[in-house]
Amino acid sequence: MIAAEYGFRDYTIIWDHPNNAQLKEQRKNPNVLFPGDNLFIPDKEEKKETGVTSKRHTFQVKQEKLKLRIVLEDIYEKPIANAPCVLFVEEQRFQVTTDGKGKIEQEIPLNAQKGLLVITSDQTPFENDLLPLKIGHLDPVDNISGQRARLNNLGYFAGDSDDPKDPAFLSAAEEFQCDHGLTVDGDVGPQTQAKLKQVHGC
Repeated sequence: MIAAEYGFRDYTIIWDHPNNAQLKEQRKNPNVLFPGDNLFIPDKEEKKETGVTSKRHTFQVKQEKLKLRIVLEDIYEKPIANAPCVLFVEEQRFQVTTDGKGKIEQEIPLNAQKGLLVITSDQTPFENDLLPLKIGHLDPVDNISGQRARLNNLGYFAGDSDDPKDPAFLSAAEEFQCDHGLTVDGDVGPQTQAKLKQVHGC
């Protein structure tokens, strides 16, 4: 989204710039930045092509693609497989079906920021409910807002407070730690962060 805002079709022009090497090493993922991160935006460069004026020339522009991946699981972490769904992203509607691992993968517009998922299957109590999606809004795992979002996405009901002592957040963190063989103390330290990132997928 940042790349598109500054007129770049390819985000790697910004992400791979030497001035962003430290941020790249810190965050690893260009889709997981945090307010206060310093991102260098280079000037756009003109590209010139030569050609004979008396002939017709065709130029191709490389268009980056963005894919949305969602995994649906029940409360026992079993995949909700082969479930028909309707996915709305911005103004587009997609008829999709989860695969054997409960995964949906759909190409979406580069500037997409929000969507809705409707599971039209009786495999889940959320059948026909409108499930809102925020695209590109995930904070880094070393920030409590990123931890809370991942816990909520994984079904641990961590609430909406960024207070590390919030009872809902502590309960969710402890439940996650218990489920994954970690020390159960509600403290989302490096080990819990690493496991949370692994289980969540990013």
